[in-house]
Amino acid sequence: MSASQMMRTTRLQQISLAAALLCALAAGSAHAQAAKTDAAPKASTGGFLPPASADAKVIDSIYVVVNDDVITKNEVKGRVDQVVQRMRAQGAQVPDLADLQRQVVEAMIVERAQIQLAKEYGVKVADIELDRAIARIAENQKLSVQDMRNQMEKEGLPFNQFREEIRNEIMLQRLRDHEVDAKIQVSEAEIDTYLAAEKAAAADKVEMNISQILVGIPQNASPEQIAARKARADEVMRQLRTGADFAKMAATYSDAPDALKGGEIGWRDPDRLPPLFTNELRKLKPGQTTPVIKSSTGFHIIKLVDQRKPADNKDAKAAEETQTHARHILMKVTPTMTEAEVKRKLLELKEKIDNKAATFEELAKQYSQDGSAAKGGDLGWLAAGDTVPEFENPMNQLKPGEISGVVQSPFGFHLIQVIERKTEDLSKEKERSVARQVIHERKLQEATEDWAREVRDRAYVEFREDK
Repeated sequence: MSASQMMRTTRLQQISLAAALLCALAAGSAHAQAAKTDAAPKASTGGFLPPASADAKVIDSIYVVVNDDVITKNEVKGRVDQVVQRMRAQGAQVPDLADLQRQVVEAMIVERAQIQLAKEYGVKVADIELDRAIARIAENQKLSVQDMRNQMEKEGLPFNQFREEIRNEIMLQRLRDHEVDAKIQVSEAEIDTYLAAEKAAAADKVEMNISQILVGIPQNASPEQIAARKARADEVMRQLRTGADFAKMAATYSDAPDALKGGEIGWRDPDRLPPLFTNELRKLKPGQTTPVIKSSTGFHIIKLVDQRKPADNKDAKAAEETQTHARHILMKVTPTMTEAEVKRKLLELKEKIDNKAATFEELAKQYSQDGSAAKGGDLGWLAAGDTVPEFENPMNQLKPGEISGVVQSPFGFHLIQVIERKTEDLSKEKERSVARQVIHERKLQEATEDWAREVRDRAYVEFREDK
């Protein structure tokens, strides 16, 4: 693996992995809560798995065979309960349970087939990598790992089950990276086309100065309460149409925090407003108001106070970016070398460099365990976001010529030396880099869906629910 492949983890990969891990945590907690809340009313499972009495023994059976693996009825029921619990927590309407069950089972089949493929390809997640991933999840939840474990087990979710769910998520992400992400190509012509389209769209872009009146709907409102609030909003609209002052009406009737400012929201990019607002605002001229618009929070009346072209940034100072030329020595924990031994060895190497007993390059060539070793650990010029935060943050604290202490990242343990820094105008380069990432992400979504269908189509699937 080259130094650039190892160190230049893209933001998209970081975000995808983080999102997958956090979703798994949220899903696990939701599942545990669903199992815990015995006193809450439970929806019928449509005859799929009737709720067991306190003394009844739940008998499991095979629901579907996927290649050489099986999905049991209890696994399906657990996943259905988990989804229902999450939807109710989000205030979403739960679909017919028979339809939901079909969707859940199909998702489980696809997931199981992909996990089997990952194992066939030899994709593995070492326990130490898994431990670090779980530690990051706990940190994001502002908990220690032990506190997170205690909370899960208190809610009925076995921690070992959670660990295996996270292991599977990491395996699937690596499989998708290898099978889909790495094969996506973005040409310079595609970037040119994208940038031209963005420029054309910018010519028609406007910013909007808006004010609003909100007649809020209470949580868990009854149909009668909703009707009363709608009548209030209609009365406000009637008064506005007969010449009432918008700011005064906002201060009198609006439930929004900006009511006492006459409902003033200020200048906004339409792309950052909810589509149901933007669609109505685009029909207006300055000074006009929308009809009453219903959202999940209440009834809105929005006034287009003014609109303008976005500020022309052609004469603005060109974007500048600081880049760092760095090198490192990377050492990893192995079955024959513990974490403590790796740290001690790196500190010994740093002492040799400090005492002029050897140069950084010499020791990197001898000890570094990555593709940069042959180049004396040289990683080239690194921009913000080119490396993982665990590496970038301590690197940014170093002055040219300075060597870090032992730094830990997802790849192992490092000594880092900053060789030099420079600041360049990278506005054009950055513009093309952003365009490349957007195009790559669009292609990735479609390619991932196609690949998932192919994996599903190749899998042997046999339903056993009626047998």
